[in-house]
Amino acid sequence: MALNPNEDTEFNEALRKHGILPPRPPTPRTPSPPPAPTLEEKYANYTAAELRELAAEAPDDETERILELLRRRRLQEARKVEMARFGRVYPISREDYTREVTEASQVNEEGDEQVKGTGVVVFLYKDGLPHSDRATQHMQILAQRHPHTKFVSIVGDKCIPNLPDARLPMLIIYRKGEVLNQLVAWGADRERKIEELEAVLILAGAIIPQQRRPPGSEADSDNDGSDLEDDLGDDPSSRMRSAATSTNAKAPKNIRGKKEDSDSEFEFDL
Repeated sequence: MALNPNEDTEFNEALRKHGILPPRPPTPRTPSPPPAPTLEEKYANYTAAELRELAAEAPDDETERILELLRRRRLQEARKVEMARFGRVYPISREDYTREVTEASQVNEEGDEQVKGTGVVVFLYKDGLPHSDRATQHMQILAQRHPHTKFVSIVGDKCIPNLPDARLPMLIIYRKGEVLNQLVAWGADRERKIEELEAVLILAGAIIPQQRRPPGSEADSDNDGSDLEDDLGDDPSSRMRSAATSTNAKAPKNIRGKKEDSDSEFEFDL
């Protein structure tokens, strides 16, 4: 009978021990299961009314507390959307780029005495890439959470010809007509949380956190405002946003500044 060197037998093991057969290749490691989604990610598309119903049926007090906080945050986001110019991700084409991105970033918000322009986040993606699909979901949530920043999306190679999938998803950040930063292959190295992306966008200058109103002001009259973030003080998202707004915070290494962008082989003129 012919010898099968790939069989796991005592005879083959003896041959391997004496160097007659090559060592067996190592057994590939079983990939770790993805982390369980947070309650915020799980209920990202639920309305305030639906969150109220879930909180009423929560299995324990802690779950009820978190769902109630998410409901109140959803109400805050809804009010911001009513007051702000944006609040969602706008699909664009290459032909729209100059108008919807470069020129839009030069527009100052009404009442902006500091003339900061508008933060614009260009999201280059490709459907079917797991980390790109996950980033798409996070972008939709952040666009609602920060309606003073404009979020636009475009298929990667429709924006930059021959752009490799390995560089997706890519985020290009504009303000006042200039590229501030570029984020390449977000989430390709490991699974990222929405709080990480939010913190990075704050550090990069795309999002300027809105200042809280003093206690007792009109915006806080229903207690859905200033105490919400305090109640979430132990939540990872609060810690990430706090770190991002710290004056000593440093941008992550995969954020590219303007000088590095100028040397990119994928630079384009729109």
